[in-house]
Amino acid sequence: MTGGWDEGAADASRDGTALAPGEGATGGVRRRAPLLVVGDALLDRDLTGHAERLAPDAPVPVVADCGQRVRPGGAALAAYLAARDGHDVTLVTGLGDDPASRELRRLLGPWLTLIPLPLTGPLSEKTRVLAQGSPVVRLDRGDGQVREATEEARRAIRRAPSVLVSDYGRGAADCLRDVLAERPPLVWDPHPCGGPPVPGTRLVSPSEKEAYALSGERGATDGDLRGAARGAAALVRHWRVAAVAVTLGARGALLSYGEHPLLVPVPTVHVGDPCGAGDRFAATAAGLLADGALVGEAVEGAVAAASDFVGAGGAAALACEEADAPATDGDPGDPFALAARVRAAHGTVVAAGGCFDLLHAGHVGLLQAARRLGDCLVVCVNSDASVRRRKGEGRPVTPLADRVRVLSALACVDAVAVFDEDTPERLLGELRPQVWVKGGDYAGADLPEATLLEEWGGQAVLLPYLDGRSSTILMARAAGVPR
Repeated sequence: MTGGWDEGAADASRDGTALAPGEGATGGVRRRAPLLVVGDALLDRDLTGHAERLAPDAPVPVVADCGQRVRPGGAALAAYLAARDGHDVTLVTGLGDDPASRELRRLLGPWLTLIPLPLTGPLSEKTRVLAQGSPVVRLDRGDGQVREATEEARRAIRRAPSVLVSDYGRGAADCLRDVLAERPPLVWDPHPCGGPPVPGTRLVSPSEKEAYALSGERGATDGDLRGAARGAAALVRHWRVAAVAVTLGARGALLSYGEHPLLVPVPTVHVGDPCGAGDRFAATAAGLLADGALVGEAVEGAVAAASDFVGAGGAAALACEEADAPATDGDPGDPFALAARVRAAHGTVVAAGGCFDLLHAGHVGLLQAARRLGDCLVVCVNSDASVRRRKGEGRPVTPLADRVRVLSALACVDAVAVFDEDTPERLLGELRPQVWVKGGDYAGADLPEATLLEEWGGQAVLLPYLDGRSSTILMARAAGVPR
């Protein structure tokens, strides 16, 4: 795995920014900046089953009842994640006419624009066999390398305002190095088998092991912050780039501009499958930089996004079938049909609830974080009568139709469902989400939905709100009442 996490635009975003979501450098609720990704695509396949015995003819586990899931890998995963974040994405990558290339085109087609580069052989495929969620063996095949650049690819790079390079050492970045050097990329996710980033690149994101291999540091071991800092500083100088962020897994990332590195810790440590987290880091960092964030802000947001990605199951939890394609603009969709489609594709349905009377940054941050936990987000919103019973006369300030319309306009919201009761148990029983999200101002005892979700194996979770943001505070300020 390259680049990353120790495994080797009138829409809100779905990224992992640690800025106040909808505020700061990303500039509020607006359309995300376009992004061009250059790199080496893979086709990833997971065969997942359970192992309860060893084979009679060899001391190896027998993995039974395997289900198969296919998804984009490598640069294709980074591009797919950026597209899910709300960016208009173009991917320049090697593709042929082999079955793996055709399958990857099918998976990516609803999400982004493809500019293919010719390959010398079939597209690389990576197949993992997992038992009880843990990898047992990995099988690789396909040795296709990018043969040459095309004029279409060169034109696209020259026109692109923001570029992410996701180098997996299969030739895409190297054959386009001259045109990439004309306007250095925002982010370069390197690989020991690939070439160096072009001078002037704004941020390079090797994993800890990659940083040691690429910098030539001797005697460094995983967990050695001093060695990682020396390696990052050496790479900044050697590559003549603006900054290097060495990703450290559960410890976060070490950001260096050449001296005095900044350690960016993860906001929450998650234990899970790290596959794809490096691509999540690179896609988030590039997206935030494209939206106007500073490098430090982008790294902070990327650390949070990669950590949440691991906690949500990593790349293996992604649902990339056509059912997961973006909804038509302006159509909030049928929440029950959406949930059924995502479950049928073995994806994760996330639901979040609230009144959302005056939508503010705390709401947006909560919904963005909730969307990162799965493959679709259904917002369960109280009806006007329900809000009035909970909040008193004079509420809601915003009628239901307007609240639904505003929520549906957020890129992180896939559908909206309305309930008239005081609590959403009946609605949740119909939706049957795997994850139910509430704001962190609720105590565990205030979540009667938690027991309900256990009936179908779901989980209720709390996510933190931004301090000082609430509809009540906003109304008090508007009325001139000090709080």
